[in-house]
Amino acid sequence: MLLSMTGHGEGVASTAELHVATEIRSINNRFLKVQVRCSEGYGLLDPRIEELVRQQLKRGTVNLNVRLVRLVSPSDMLLNEPLLRRYVEVARKFAGGDDNRAVNVETLMGLPGVLEDPQHRQSDIDTVWPIVESSVTQALAALAQMRSREGATMADDMLANLSQIEEQLDLILARAPQVVEQYRTRLLDRLQKLLAEHGADVAPSELVREVGLFADRTDISEEAVRLRSHLGQFREYLEAPESNGRKLEFVTQEMHRETNTIGSKANDVEIARCVVEIKTTIERIREMVQNVE
Repeated sequence: MLLSMTGHGEGVASTAELHVATEIRSINNRFLKVQVRCSEGYGLLDPRIEELVRQQLKRGTVNLNVRLVRLVSPSDMLLNEPLLRRYVEVARKFAGGDDNRAVNVETLMGLPGVLEDPQHRQSDIDTVWPIVESSVTQALAALAQMRSREGATMADDMLANLSQIEEQLDLILARAPQVVEQYRTRLLDRLQKLLAEHGADVAPSELVREVGLFADRTDISEEAVRLRSHLGQFREYLEAPESNGRKLEFVTQEMHRETNTIGSKANDVEIARCVVEIKTTIERIREMVQNVE
């Protein structure tokens, strides 16, 4: 089963006293990189959240935004008056020292530390963790569903591209014997002209030897067998129960290497065109594979 490294998920969990909303986004990365942002004062939750993510994901850059909101009444909040006064002083300073200029109270109340929840303590981490865990787990589940859907779409596209490569490879293998025969014909024509001009004589064995050397230099049978084997191996990884992004990357590199060798050995315009088509298709596969977990 193929899994995309790109996706998005959200999760929400609440109690009578706490509301937790989690948003998670992921993009491709060769390794797993997790970045967690929790609401102010809940930094000790970051390692627990990251561990939860690493239990389910293997690759990608994953960004989580976990917002915790205490469901408390205004009477439960404490006003930090010294800090509020300091905010007012700073605001008026930037307003040019005009004490009569209106200050937006609502904005000031929303600044960090002005209103404090007396129950909001670091020792409260163990209490809020089950709610946070539920929210993050929901977001991860939604992310997994999206990554799975995108992975299935990519797998279908890759299979179609593999079929295109096989079609071009069949054309190459059908063309290869004609290349040797055409070389033998051209060589024989040139020799006959030279013989007619200079009256020289060439043993048939020398002609056979020269054609044999050309056939050996341009033989692509081994490369074609290996390329076809890589195509089969690629399909096996696509159909495996787990996502094998790194293995697919390696097989794609090997497919490209064999195709390059075929292009360099096969001295023919038609084969060169097929090689260009194969390399273009492999490049499309490579771009998709880079987004596979």
